[in-house]
Amino acid sequence: MEFTHYNLGFLNRGDVVEINLQGSAANIRLMDSSNFNSYRSGRQHRYTGGLAQRTLTRISVPNSGSWHLVVDMQGLRGTVRSAIRVIPAAAMRPLPPINEAPLRSVPSLVRNADADLVPDASAADGRTYDVFISHASEDKDEVVRPLALALQEAGLSVWYDEFELRIGDSLRRRIDRGLASSRFGVVVLSRAFFGRGWPEYELDGLVTRAVSGDQILLPIWHNVSKKEVISYSASLADKLARSTATHTVEEIAAEIIDVITKPSTR
Repeated sequence: MEFTHYNLGFLNRGDVVEINLQGSAANIRLMDSSNFNSYRSGRQHRYTGGLAQRTLTRISVPNSGSWHLVVDMQGLRGTVRSAIRVIPAAAMRPLPPINEAPLRSVPSLVRNADADLVPDASAADGRTYDVFISHASEDKDEVVRPLALALQEAGLSVWYDEFELRIGDSLRRRIDRGLASSRFGVVVLSRAFFGRGWPEYELDGLVTRAVSGDQILLPIWHNVSKKEVISYSASLADKLARSTATHTVEEIAAEIIDVITKPSTR
């Protein structure tokens, strides 16, 4: 009996074997090593699967161990070509949603009015600021400028520099200085922001305090998925954030204004 055999090696329970068929329907059999040897010898065997009439079929691995997949035409007519891939169980689980708890649930997002802030040396008068915004220039028109204007109209001072993101110590110092002189930090995450590529500068260092681990920046996700954020920074993906897919810029600005202008009751 002719068959196509795939030695899948060790698979974990919950991993998924995806079979792509082209041509006729076929039998697909997912078997452990013992049952595959029985199948190959023409003896009785057990398997997971059966007749596949669809082009794409997925079979979940029932137990961890060594597995084999067989595609055959036993009892069928025609010809079939097949291709497979294994999808890890973790990739099949839905990602948890973005953390959109109230901003007031993270007191460290706003430094107290009497906290020691380092005046921004790049400002003409060495001022301190209510809000600092980091962004890619491509996002200015749609997100950043409307956000900055809304905050300014509410009477807040905003550290908003229309700079082009690039790798280098100069940019690093400007961001650190802006954060040090501001009570509230915002970073707009987008494909343009990720595309600048900061391999030598961990954004996690901006988002967490070195010692206490408190969150000091509010990420705003703009046209990016959680998977993309995880690929960029796994720890950043778990931070409290806002998304332009679920909130308007005006709503985000209103929340920021609220937590800055109204003292926390904690």
